[in-house]
Amino acid sequence: MSDITPNETLDCSGLSCPQPILKTKKAIKGMSSGQILKMTSTDPGTNKDMETFCAKTGHVLVEKEEKDGATDFFVKVK
Repeated sequence: MSDITPNETLDCSGLSCPQPILKTKKAIKGMSSGQILKMTSTDPGTNKDMETFCAKTGHVLVEKEEKDGATDFFVKVK
């Protein structure tokens, strides 16, 4: 279990590509630099998509944690 305390959480369980990334992008727009977003997804494709998203936008994928068929992504806003 992660010891990171997110500023915002976003549950994208049950959504398929590209919805988790689109919703993450929208959520981050309302956040300040340095804050942490925890996004949860059940779509296996989100693993690669989130890495690509962070690489292209400059946000930092601090940690990801897989459990019970879902993955929690902790993204630090640039």
